[in-house]
Amino acid sequence: MPVALLALAVSAFGIGTTEFVMMGLLPNVADDLGTSVPTAGYLVSAYAIGVVVGAPLLTAFGSRVPRKKMLVLLMAVFTIGNLASALAPSFGLLAAGRVLAGLPHGAFFGVGAVVAARLVREGREARAVATMFLGLTVANIVGVPAATLLGQHLGWRATFLVVAAIGLLAMAALAKLVPYVPMDAGQNLRQELRALGDRQVLLGLLTAVFGFAGVFAVYSYLASMTTEVMRMSDSSVTLVLALFGIGMTLGALVAGPLTDRALRPTLYGSLGALALVLLAFDHTVQVRWAALVTVVVLGAVGFMTTTPLQMLVMRKAAHAPTLASASNHSAFNLANAGGAWAGGAAIAAGWGWMSPTLVGAGLAVVGLAIAVLAGLLDRGTGASRVVAGGGVAVPVQERVG
Repeated sequence: MPVALLALAVSAFGIGTTEFVMMGLLPNVADDLGTSVPTAGYLVSAYAIGVVVGAPLLTAFGSRVPRKKMLVLLMAVFTIGNLASALAPSFGLLAAGRVLAGLPHGAFFGVGAVVAARLVREGREARAVATMFLGLTVANIVGVPAATLLGQHLGWRATFLVVAAIGLLAMAALAKLVPYVPMDAGQNLRQELRALGDRQVLLGLLTAVFGFAGVFAVYSYLASMTTEVMRMSDSSVTLVLALFGIGMTLGALVAGPLTDRALRPTLYGSLGALALVLLAFDHTVQVRWAALVTVVVLGAVGFMTTTPLQMLVMRKAAHAPTLASASNHSAFNLANAGGAWAGGAAIAAGWGWMSPTLVGAGLAVVGLAIAVLAGLLDRGTGASRVVAGGGVAVPVQERVG
């Protein structure tokens, strides 16, 4: 794998850290700014709003910007957003900083996935994309717990200052290590929008919204499940979240080679396994060691869905993949918000702390049904050969490395 993927992974590490660390810092932020924890929770939504809005918007504005330059500019916005969050004197300005930090998230992963796929030879694109995503998963093992501890001891502002420093490091790495990646011939915003409107691309995005919502229906309440159902201490929550992050990393490592070999079967298998593991979690939670093993497996099968979904929309929008790729991250963040809402609604209805597992399993099944429908509609068409084959359909001379 090219060393340029390291620069993409470092950037993904910083993005993943700032995305998830707020969940652990909510009490600190609430105390410092004189608000309640539920109100502070809107800061999580503020970041997600930034992702959903920024992914298509910034990608569209940057459709004519060289990809390497676009990556550096996006990380600059990310860095400024985290610096603004660290210096925010009020809750409102902190929320604005979170929105700003979230704006480049989807666009970065959208452009980054296209660049990663162009850096390797045909047949290894999914592995390259999965390598970039490893930075996101490692953030959940190392970055989020470390940043949370830093915020608890030195104040939450210190956390965002450190993340801003990671952003500067990522900008330097991108500028130094990522080579020039040529734009597609005749690429423009109209072509990108036309590719985004492809039926298979839209079904892929819809699969992400429902299928990945099954993960966040449970992940959003994993801390409460740990203390209220597993009867573990508050200090054990960091361990459980780290185990979930380890599972995510294992899933990313496995998903790359499997997706290169068989994209749709990998997608079907991961969504089906996700539904089964969520159903099993409702039973294994009563035995602590089994519950912890299930958390790792849940992280693995949940994150295994991301690489085939990313590659699917890129391949179905093969000649203008950037906007479709970025929009996929908008879909993932809609899944984040929707899954958390659905799981919370089940708990609020009095169904119990483990009810989100059943909600999540149902969402995963809906995602699987949409994926299977898309596969059936695609069968027998000329376009289906793109998915059956190994690579993103781009001319050989446009590849790098």
